[in-house]
Amino acid sequence: MRRAVLFAAFLLVLPGVPPARGEPPDAVPAVQDRPTPLRPGIGFDADVRLAVERGLAYLAARQNPNGSWVNRVGYKLYENYFGEEHESVDVTALACMAFVAAGNVPGRGKYGRNVSRGVQWLLSKVREEDGYITHGGSRMYSHAFATLFLAEIYGMTRQVDVKPKLKRAVNLIVNSQNWEGGWRYQPIPVDADLSVTVSTLQALRAARNVGITVPAETIERATRYVLRCATRRGFRYQDMGGYGFNDIRVSYALTACGVVSLYSAGLYQSAELRDSLRLLRNWNNAGYVGKLHYFYGHYYAAQAMYIAGGEDWVSYYKGVKAEILGPGMQQPAGYWEDDVGRNYATAMACLVLQMPCERLPIFQK
Repeated sequence: MRRAVLFAAFLLVLPGVPPARGEPPDAVPAVQDRPTPLRPGIGFDADVRLAVERGLAYLAARQNPNGSWVNRVGYKLYENYFGEEHESVDVTALACMAFVAAGNVPGRGKYGRNVSRGVQWLLSKVREEDGYITHGGSRMYSHAFATLFLAEIYGMTRQVDVKPKLKRAVNLIVNSQNWEGGWRYQPIPVDADLSVTVSTLQALRAARNVGITVPAETIERATRYVLRCATRRGFRYQDMGGYGFNDIRVSYALTACGVVSLYSAGLYQSAELRDSLRLLRNWNNAGYVGKLHYFYGHYYAAQAMYIAGGEDWVSYYKGVKAEILGPGMQQPAGYWEDDVGRNYATAMACLVLQMPCERLPIFQK
């Protein structure tokens, strides 16, 4: 019964998304009520607006003529990131999402042309043989962020050239799910980890919201995987079962990933969510400033706390604003920086700060 409820919630949580065929439209909300929405924009003050405007201007000036953004493309190893400068799939998607979060889409807004060029570059990187969105050695993280962004654009514009490639990108995610129910760095169903799984689940949620078919079994299996990663100390990187060498570290970023994974699957009430939100309230992420996990952690924590709503969001946003706008963070040229690169850090900072604006459907309550 719980499995059916989880996927039905995944299908029904957003207004305007039709219920599955033959399913009563009021079957799920009575079981999985979402938190009470806040007034959109709460906490987004003049200081935040100015910081975001400066960040977006910096990103616009750094876009390549072909529509991409350059960043370090590589891999993370525990707390560090290693890579070389290259045109980046995930940073192009994230930069475009930062513009969309400010009200820009192809054909509309100050940065509408920047978004349009980013869309076209990403579409050009959808691999013909299997739908994998990759460039310069990028991996499943990048594919998932690009798929999420293309789904958001398709939902907002119904751009006809997006849908066929979006469907192929979604099918690649579905076909790459491993036997445990999660995803890993390559589109090969061998092992899995939570940090990749959250990005693929968000991409699937965004795709389903705009009418792209996502099998129920895919979400059910992914939800079980995420729940197995939950502990009383937070969410761990991998499930303990299946491999003798699994990485079971727990962190702020992973705990936020776990919460957003469950939200993306349509689960809004569980002991795992309550425990994790309690932990996030009291967990200090400031020690990671300058590292990948600082903005990465806040990207998911902001979503987790905004959907939780109430004092959770008000307290979190007050603190994260003070950090991101604090001394030495945003530079005079408008950018933020970490070990992944300026474009990545700036896009992430703008997304976190714009969370309450609710212009990106995936961030809406």
